Amino acid sequence: MYRRHLAALTLCAALLAALGPARAQDAQGPVVFAAASLTDAMKALGEAWRAKGHPVPRFSFAASSALARQMEQGAPADIFASADEPWMDYVEQRDLIVNDTRISPLSNSLVLIAPADSRQPPVTLGRGTDLLALAGADRRIATGDPSNVPVGKYAQAALTWMGQWDRVSPRLARADNVRSALLLVERGEAPLGIVYATDAAASRGVKVIGTFPAEGHPAVTYPFALARRAADNREARAFFAFATGNEAAETYRRFGFGLRAQ
Repeated sequence: MYRRHLAALTLCAALLAALGPARAQDAQGPVVFAAASLTDAMKALGEAWRAKGHPVPRFSFAASSALARQMEQGAPADIFASADEPWMDYVEQRDLIVNDTRISPLSNSLVLIAPADSRQPPVTLGRGTDLLALAGADRRIATGDPSNVPVGKYAQAALTWMGQWDRVSPRLARADNVRSALLLVERGEAPLGIVYATDAAASRGVKVIGTFPAEGHPAVTYPFALARRAADNREARAFFAFATGNEAAETYRRFGFGLRAQ
């Protein structure tokens, strides 16, 4: 009798051990790797998700390039939201995402900013605009590092289209993400910055003085995808559907993002 009871307990323990990790994974909030420009919108969505009775998502915000490389090195992301398509291509090519979940629901604009107390009037940005003259002698223009940070790559494309890249490139303050570039302008450490419209709108310390023409750079889009490691994570799949679905649309609009037809 004792042996049969002990065998039953052993079997139950084995079943719980097998089921436990999956249940624990589902009971925790998903780990969301998101571009720095999504910080405010994602935090708001996380709170809305919690209010529905779900575990709070755990967010990691940084440049899309940094997040993609962390995923490549084994970082435990369940969802990836990038600020450009090339970095999502990067993780897709390495089989780090569930390819058929990839969707690009959001858009943004590229703007030129100055400190809020700057006397710089609005400008129309085009091929004849002299950004160095606007910045002033020996002053720098803040943006993301064009070698890897999406906002910097968009900025490089826009400046190349304007015929300004060769002149402006040596005078860039190359930040590790868009929020760091925004901070340089907020503090007055750079008289001008190139950031997304949503980041400028989130700050009281800067003002938009111009918008870069859309035809001068690739469209600013935000691809989302479920990470391969979370393919069977019900909570991650549920939050992914929420964050890319109709319920989240008003939150994205509130923070200034455009919604793209799917």
